[in-house]
Amino acid sequence: MRDKFLFKITVVISILVILIHGLNYKFNFASDLALMPSRIFSIVLFIYYAITKKNLPVWILVSMLIGVVVGYDFPGFASKLDVLSNIFLRLIKSIIAPLIFATLVVGIAGHSNLKQVGRIAWKSLVYFYFATTLALFIGLIFINIFQAGKGIHAPSDMGEMPKIQQQTWQDIILHIFPENIAKSIAEGQVLQVVIFSIIFGIALAMLNEKMKKPLVDFSESLAETMFKFTNIVMYFAPLGVGGAIAYTVGKMGIGVLLNGIYLVLTLYGALIAFVLLVFLPIAIFAKLNIKNLIKAVSEPFTLAFATASSESALPKALKNMEQFGVPRKIVSFVLPLGYSFNLDGTTLYLSLASIFVAQACQVDFTFAQQLFIVFTLMITSKGVAGVPRASFVILLGTIASFGLNEWPLYIILGIDALMDMARTSINVLGNCVASAVVARWEGELDEDKMNREDIFSNINELEEL
Repeated sequence: MRDKFLFKITVVISILVILIHGLNYKFNFASDLALMPSRIFSIVLFIYYAITKKNLPVWILVSMLIGVVVGYDFPGFASKLDVLSNIFLRLIKSIIAPLIFATLVVGIAGHSNLKQVGRIAWKSLVYFYFATTLALFIGLIFINIFQAGKGIHAPSDMGEMPKIQQQTWQDIILHIFPENIAKSIAEGQVLQVVIFSIIFGIALAMLNEKMKKPLVDFSESLAETMFKFTNIVMYFAPLGVGGAIAYTVGKMGIGVLLNGIYLVLTLYGALIAFVLLVFLPIAIFAKLNIKNLIKAVSEPFTLAFATASSESALPKALKNMEQFGVPRKIVSFVLPLGYSFNLDGTTLYLSLASIFVAQACQVDFTFAQQLFIVFTLMITSKGVAGVPRASFVILLGTIASFGLNEWPLYIILGIDALMDMARTSINVLGNCVASAVVARWEGELDEDKMNREDIFSNINELEEL
């Protein structure tokens, strides 16, 4: 009761502070320095609430608010805080490869049902294409309704476009397969690690029990160790998240976003519509416990949003979806595979951004031409998640294919950090939902786990090490 009252008081005061700042932005009745105490007071209230809750998602949200205030009031200092987010992301990236390898090997070799592996693979891919196709069309609908690119003028201070190596279809296919697993791990090539782990697990499953058992036991022990490793790293998450937000606000500022804010709002609206019109009906159709699903995905979703990195959320997503009731052999297969083939947020952004560029260039594509763009993106957006700036590579290639000017990309680049946060978090959410749907499709979703009221009571608690 006391916690709820404290939370309400904190929210009310924070809303008042935001309203005061909004009115000040319009009427300029006070200086930023004069309003600084109100910002600090609201942050102190949130910190006190987080201390009483001892809950990791709450601490992450509070650290995001602190990051916004630090970035706004101390931009010079905030622009150096990316070191905190980089430390956190490096620690997370060190977990990804061994965790994927261990969980996949245990999931495949530990059960020796190779036919089921094949079934999970094709069911996952069918779901991935279904979801991403809907994402492309929703992006197309929203950009045509809200016309975010209309009336945009070329920036006068255009910088240099980032140098991006165009990928041929042969490069994209070759990029899927590892030539050196150590190199794949070092470069963070998730899909290559997945392919190696699947083949390794199948080969191990073909051995007799005596030869297989030591490696399966080792992989199982490695997986549990990496989950504990993740728990330790998560103690640093609030600092990493706060540093990332402070750096973004300090570097970009708040006012500089206005030129492309309509595009940002259009993207966020389209993503919210995608969640409500696609994910929610799918979850209801699959008879998932919506309340517990929200609890399961809240922390991975928040991490992905704050850091704009899917990798930061993968370990927690694996653990939480397993506790939700998805068997390890399924979640360890579907989630990593989805990181390359089920980028719902990214594909929606691509269709929306492509038509935004056309609108800014005052090019009116017919519905048939827009459909052609969508189907082109449907093919080119698959399997290139490991390519640096993959979404930008695809967007640049699409623009070149249709003879559009590149200057609207400068506007997109200026606000890309905000859009990246949203599309990355939706990517993570989509893959979590996909793992539960495939488990249900396989008839292996644990109903007892999924419907337990207390299953997530301690999942996000800050417990003693």
